[in-house]
Amino acid sequence: MSEAGPVNIIMIGMAGSGKTTLLQRINAYLHEKKTPPYVVNLDPAVAKLPFQANIDIRDTVDYKQVMSEYNLGPNGGILTSFNLFTTKLDQVMSIVEKRASSTKYFLFDTPGQIEIFTWSASGAIITNTLAATYPTVVVYVVDTPRTASPATFMSNMMYACSILYKTQLPFLVAFNKTDVVSHEFAVNWMEDFEAFQQALMRQEEGFMNSLMNSMSLVLDEFYSHLRVVGVSAMTGKGMDELFAKIDEAVTEYYDEFCPNMEKQLEKKREQEKKDKEQQLHHLMHDLSVTDGKEVELNKPK
Repeated sequence: MSEAGPVNIIMIGMAGSGKTTLLQRINAYLHEKKTPPYVVNLDPAVAKLPFQANIDIRDTVDYKQVMSEYNLGPNGGILTSFNLFTTKLDQVMSIVEKRASSTKYFLFDTPGQIEIFTWSASGAIITNTLAATYPTVVVYVVDTPRTASPATFMSNMMYACSILYKTQLPFLVAFNKTDVVSHEFAVNWMEDFEAFQQALMRQEEGFMNSLMNSMSLVLDEFYSHLRVVGVSAMTGKGMDELFAKIDEAVTEYYDEFCPNMEKQLEKKREQEKKDKEQQLHHLMHDLSVTDGKEVELNKPK
């Protein structure tokens, strides 16, 4: 992995967060900067894209046909389409490698049914394969207006935390739609525990208040290392700040992710070596502990 290589940006966000629209804004921003990205659409159920995808999962699998053929519901159809596409991942990576010398950014749009990408085996295969090849950053897109209440804010942060620890990749939260509502309240809640407590007391009572109180304490460490940026897919506000955070995440990839991955690979190699030695030991033991006739046959005449 060379530090001169391209950057993979994986866009993740709940349905309605404006994830795909934000990806289109990023696409336009990079074209303005004379660094056009290579765009990959991984959502088989999207009806229409606001951008031209260089690789489109819909060209490989027909989501509605998969639903009909396997007698599946919408989510099952998306997941099965995703699994079928993953079987051709080697072809996608071959294209990525060919484009690597001429492309600075690869953008990956994922399904709005967020769990299908983050918690499926196929999603893990894709993220791990990308991260093993080039710097890979996860951008978690949040619908800022919908996150203005403490309860929805907390559920979004819990989801962000789970995605970070599931992927273990450089990660940032992009608060979208800041042209409608500023994300400063969210930054304030993350930085000032008491401010969140006060907002909580104004809106929640009883068990939920106690639960979110406890969760906010748990997330305090998560907040201290979290990259946050406010953006607007509609106006383009915050694009410079977004890419400044992406640059920070790429530095983290080389400083922390790569050494950690090397350690894991070394540990895996050591374990495989031990397993082989153990198998060889058992084999030699089995060969030596034989009946007298076989031992006699093995002796030189």
